Amino acid sequence: MSTHTLSVLVENSPGVLARIAGLFSRRGFNIDSLAVGPTENPEVSRMTIVVAVDRNPLEQVTKQLNKLVEVLKIVELDGPASVSRELVMVKIRADAETRGQVLDAVQLFKAKVVDVAPDAITVQVTGNVDKLADFRRVIEPFGVRELVQSGVVAIGRGSRSISERTTRPVPVPTPPPTHSTVAT
Repeated sequence: MSTHTLSVLVENSPGVLARIAGLFSRRGFNIDSLAVGPTENPEVSRMTIVVAVDRNPLEQVTKQLNKLVEVLKIVELDGPASVSRELVMVKIRADAETRGQVLDAVQLFKAKVVDVAPDAITVQVTGNVDKLADFRRVIEPFGVRELVQSGVVAIGRGSRSISERTTRPVPVPTPPPTHSTVAT
């Protein structure tokens, strides 16, 4: 099995996330990472889905996703042709003796301190999977009190956009007709 990152443009409507997650679940695939958010068009959301699966089953799932009315476009983002990032926020033990070392590690990884307490520092760090794994290895000896990690977000390199290549137009809701009454 190999890891695949899918960028999926969907209509921004209730239930779309559940239908897509259910499709993967019915096939027995575990979604390793899922990030969903709005795009430059408020009526369209972008899902970044990371899944570990062989190529043939992935093609079957992709074909089934394309059949969903709310799915507008699916693109697989491969490593060299895309940029991906995650965000980690971690609360690290940092007493008077270790605070300087923790701050050195934070600076080394270009992380940002977002909260300070007498016995802990909360840090935010962004980067690719390897950078975040390295950061976690470096800070683990100090003691991780709490950690939260976003899903992967990814975008293709270069000037082309997945939005420009949308195969189906996004339906624009039409306002209901207004009826005027004429007094006679």
